[in-house]
Amino acid sequence: MNSGDYQYIWQAGDWPHWRFDLATLAAPMAAVSHAQGLLIGRLADVGMALRDQASLGALTEDVIKTSAIEGEQLHTESVRSSIARKLGMDIGGLAPVDRHVEGVVEMVLDATGNCNTPVTQERLLGWHAALFPTGYSGLSKINVGSWRSDASGAMQVVSGPIGRQKVHFEAPPADRLEAEMARLLTWLNSASGEPPLIKAGLGHLWFVTLHPFDDGNGRIARAIGDLLLARADGSGQRFYSLSAQIQRERKAYYDMLERTQKQSLDVTAWLAWFLAALHRAIGQAQHQLDAVLTKARLWQHWAALPLNARQVKLLNKLLDGFDGKLTSSKWAAIAKCSSDTALRDINDLLARGVLVKAEGGGRSTGYVLRKGGVDRKGVINY
Repeated sequence: MNSGDYQYIWQAGDWPHWRFDLATLAAPMAAVSHAQGLLIGRLADVGMALRDQASLGALTEDVIKTSAIEGEQLHTESVRSSIARKLGMDIGGLAPVDRHVEGVVEMVLDATGNCNTPVTQERLLGWHAALFPTGYSGLSKINVGSWRSDASGAMQVVSGPIGRQKVHFEAPPADRLEAEMARLLTWLNSASGEPPLIKAGLGHLWFVTLHPFDDGNGRIARAIGDLLLARADGSGQRFYSLSAQIQRERKAYYDMLERTQKQSLDVTAWLAWFLAALHRAIGQAQHQLDAVLTKARLWQHWAALPLNARQVKLLNKLLDGFDGKLTSSKWAAIAKCSSDTALRDINDLLARGVLVKAEGGGRSTGYVLRKGGVDRKGVINY
């Protein structure tokens, strides 16, 4: 059967017998494996505490970005606090966490931390229930913890205003889901013969194609991909985030998925894109590891400084990437102190050379970190 004889790949007569050109994918796979080796090699030299910090950062980004791809914005501090609690990490000053954040965190941690546990129907239904603890997606009530029913029509991915909507993809009918999901789960849990990185890309694509839930399919597909990548790495501890890279390339991701759904079961192009995105994700993790190491070095430099708890809290926020301009009023709000106290804190750090005034001015003065060493008197040198 040619691709012109059907509209979507799941309608092909030889579905789901995926095909790909391993010779074409050999070089991208080797590049990813080399990048993984370089990253793991660096992590082996930094010590357990910094590895944990790097993993916390990667997991936090993964949870935030897999939701952002679907247009949901999660609070960074809540996600970070939830992960730290569940991993038993002491990061100080844990932020409050709502049930929705907890659900996404639980799914991601279960997928990666328990990567070698079989993927069962019960496990996937549990992930889905964790994503939608209220039984609603936005204002719409959905079937939670069960496959979709298609009671209101076929499962379609659409865009555009009502009346002029474009159908990007239609999933298999609901009455096929029991058999289709059983086949996928058997493949996920068996030694199916594909190289591990290829299996991660196929698992992601296969689940997206079936779209078995009313909502949350993208997040669960990426969790399955992460689970298979963790198996490929031989470690449940994560140091890079493919979801973050997909979010950075969101349009290309959706365009590639749509093209793949409407072509043949030769998915070499999808796998090449997947491997290239994965390679870029690992490269981004190298930059994030640089940030973790820089933060550790700066705190070593600042160890001799008599900093109060407010200063420690705000310096950590700056090191983690403060969103916007840090002003004395924002300092006071975050540290829960008076404006006068905030200004004294800031002036102390300006005098010690830890902070400098940001360029550009404006209606209110902003402050940024000044990097460098510290002498025996606790003063920054440059």
